[in-house]
Amino acid sequence: MSSSESTRLLGNGGHTGHKSLPFTRRIVDCMKGKGEPSWEESFRFFIFGTWLNILLVFVPLSFISHNMDWDVGLVFLFSFMAIVPLSKLLGEATDQLSVKLGETMSGLLNASFGNAVEIIIGVTALLNGQLRIVQTSMIGSILSNILLVLGCSFLAGGLYHTEGLFNGTGAQASASLMTLSCITLVVPAAYASTTDPGMKNHCSNPDECPTAGLLFISRGTAILLLGVYCAYIWFQLKSHPDLFIAPSSQNSDVTVALSETDETEPRMGTAAAGVALLLVTIVIAFCAEHLVTSIEETTARYPISKAFIGVILLPIVGNAADHVTAVWMATKNKYELTISICVGSSIQIACLVVPLLVIIGWIVDQPLTLHFHNFETIVFFVSVCLVNLLLMDGKANYLEGLMLLTLYSVIGLAFWVA
Repeated sequence: MSSSESTRLLGNGGHTGHKSLPFTRRIVDCMKGKGEPSWEESFRFFIFGTWLNILLVFVPLSFISHNMDWDVGLVFLFSFMAIVPLSKLLGEATDQLSVKLGETMSGLLNASFGNAVEIIIGVTALLNGQLRIVQTSMIGSILSNILLVLGCSFLAGGLYHTEGLFNGTGAQASASLMTLSCITLVVPAAYASTTDPGMKNHCSNPDECPTAGLLFISRGTAILLLGVYCAYIWFQLKSHPDLFIAPSSQNSDVTVALSETDETEPRMGTAAAGVALLLVTIVIAFCAEHLVTSIEETTARYPISKAFIGVILLPIVGNAADHVTAVWMATKNKYELTISICVGSSIQIACLVVPLLVIIGWIVDQPLTLHFHNFETIVFFVSVCLVNLLLMDGKANYLEGLMLLTLYSVIGLAFWVA
């Protein structure tokens, strides 16, 4: 037998003591991230990569103030400020984790964690029986995206460019889905306000004991909306992706820059990004618990309503980092990304997060429904109508942004005194 043959046999595991070596190497390579940034480099970038992380000082303050029974206003403030940088880190970890997962898995991951902060706050409020906070925070997140963020983006972009262009067909498809989600809120409100079974309520607070018919409508609609959202993801990623690409009439340099911007630069190893995502999610869950449990006493002690906290303040916490990104993209004339962030995030909330919370409430015996107060339903309806009209032509300018911001300001004033 030649030496070469002997070498091959030994290399293939002729000695039983070496059988585990390839498996061990694979585990080590996976944890080390072969060809990727090291764990030290990954977490150095993760922690020191942006000035916004200065606000992480509020994370320990949130825990200390909650456990040492400080003034409830301080607990609310510290928890509020702590979630702002944490939401940015959650988004960064999601982006870094999706770098090597491919287009489809990357899209699904971003769809799942795109509004993780809203889901965590919503579930926390739901488990604490704060059903009004759940409803107002969801409505507020949608209004914040389609009015405040989109308005700021159009206004800022209009100051740099006379007119911005985006694919009107894809934007209109997304806006149509927003209209559908809006209608699904109108139907329960109409049922509860106009039909005899819907008006037969036997307690002083209809939010806490909705009728059986209203629960049936809400839970059935939630399941249907989840199915529609899955179809929308397939529509966007697989069957009709061309509808969500910048129109060819734009300058080719802008189109190339858009595609380059859409690709995240790998600054973290895959395993490190996964660990970071898990850790940040856990910390956000605790801070959200501190925030939600302080709302009741904060509204009782200070001149601020639950409606204003839910509709105006909480959405700012969850999407602060994305808001800045959307405005920045608009100033660079990359409106396709701006529309994707603003309208896409609103669709996630309306067709994924809200139905998911209704179903979770069903599981944990919390009677959360899609019956929002009439005022909130009307506000949502007119906001979606305005956004539909402005997205119809596939063009953006500063005046349209000013219109959106004006409507959001009017809504803010109304909820301040609600």
